[in-house]
Amino acid sequence: MQAFQFSKATTVDAAIGEGAPTGVKFVAGGTTLVDLMKLNVERPTTVIDINSLPLDKIEPTSEGGLKIGAMVRNSDLAHDPAVQQHYTVLSQALLSGASPQLRNMATTGGNLLQRTRCYYFRDTAYPCNKRKPGSGCSAIDGFHRIHAILGTSEHCIATNPSDMAVAMMALEATVHIKGAKGDRAVPLSEFYLVPGSTPERENVLAPGELITHVTLPKLPESARSYYLKRRDRASYEFALASAAVVATTQGNRLRHLRVALGGVGTKPWRSMEAEHALTGREATEKNFHAAAEAALRGAKPLHDNAFKVELAKRTLVRALKVVTQPA
Repeated sequence: MQAFQFSKATTVDAAIGEGAPTGVKFVAGGTTLVDLMKLNVERPTTVIDINSLPLDKIEPTSEGGLKIGAMVRNSDLAHDPAVQQHYTVLSQALLSGASPQLRNMATTGGNLLQRTRCYYFRDTAYPCNKRKPGSGCSAIDGFHRIHAILGTSEHCIATNPSDMAVAMMALEATVHIKGAKGDRAVPLSEFYLVPGSTPERENVLAPGELITHVTLPKLPESARSYYLKRRDRASYEFALASAAVVATTQGNRLRHLRVALGGVGTKPWRSMEAEHALTGREATEKNFHAAAEAALRGAKPLHDNAFKVELAKRTLVRALKVVTQPA
């Protein structure tokens, strides 16, 4: 681990002022950053502790939605009564991720920013365009079983690892950011970037900017939601494929539908194709399979991860069945 300066910020403005220079990183729970510093993947010159910032509240919004502070711990968010009742998919996603100990430390803002679990990104002995742009992607010609099949490029096929962000994508969350140039609100669908030719840029945050909170809109009346995760083992493990579904039915027809996929994309993957294929149609297994086909039509699998195409389809079909079955 590289030596670094350490400081503690007690206000958001102070954190932003200290965080602008290159080489500065914010730390909260540290469940991703500290690991990567130990591996010399992250080499900040200064680390700013933001645990004292007053961003740890879960509050209703005036529009009937929910405001989630960036410092809210994953365990607190998963067990919040309002989340469990109205945003079930989010609670399920959080409880399916990591371990109780990690959920007690990890924060909402940190979860949104966690880095990929790609073996080659985490091992500095291998070239990686995320670590060193232009050096190459070792995963493409290497072992890529856990890697992405949607949103990939010739420069990167790393998968986004977050469960929480997949659920928030289906809930149409908005990320609220504060920086030296002011405040901005970014829909989660626009917050993440696909790798393209610049895989080192994973999101729209500028140096020194800080996520302050996330807002979730009020869901339609009678909306139901569900998160399904497929993984190699039931305990602490990242998704090979997952699906977050938010749906409202009228009779047997889907009137409101939001679909997001995890474990298969270079970012939490909102599937507009599946939504368009199903909205207004009957909730039948045939239509669910058609939606799953549409969702994976643009997949670009490689040898080791080709199984993810069928796995993701089956995961989505199962999630759709659960969320539309009679209560």
